[in-house]
Amino acid sequence: MTIASGIAEPFGGRLPSENERFAATQLRKILASKMDDGTLSLPFFDKQSGKQEIILTPALAQLLFEVLRHVSKGEAVTLVPVGEMLTTQQAADILNISRPYLIKILDQKKIAFSKIGRHRRIRATDLFAYKVERDLERSDALSELFEDSAELV
Repeated sequence: MTIASGIAEPFGGRLPSENERFAATQLRKILASKMDDGTLSLPFFDKQSGKQEIILTPALAQLLFEVLRHVSKGEAVTLVPVGEMLTTQQAADILNISRPYLIKILDQKKIAFSKIGRHRRIRATDLFAYKVERDLERSDALSELFEDSAELV
């Protein structure tokens, strides 16, 4: 899952440069040529022990490809550890909603949060669970709307 660029400072507070985009594209092509059945084997040379190989699982390889794909398109990417506690602004940015609207959602207890002093903090796992649920509801509503409009035609 990629995250909106507003919650972190990608590449030191900027979007990827043309050189970084080009490098990400080239690296993606090189890595794709080393992939076999979803597993990524990366040979390298260790000065002490000679030739070595790192094998990335399909899940790790997919994550790496996702990051490189977004960087090559010039998009900012932020990785959020699932145990991370997010501020309300960070959470609102991830959901692509305003902070005041997020506060309403929190007050309705749709997302679990804790308070540190007078500040609300949201665990990333809770936020992502809400986002998946919200996106499923939106998708279902859109499908229903398409079905209704198809009946009219």
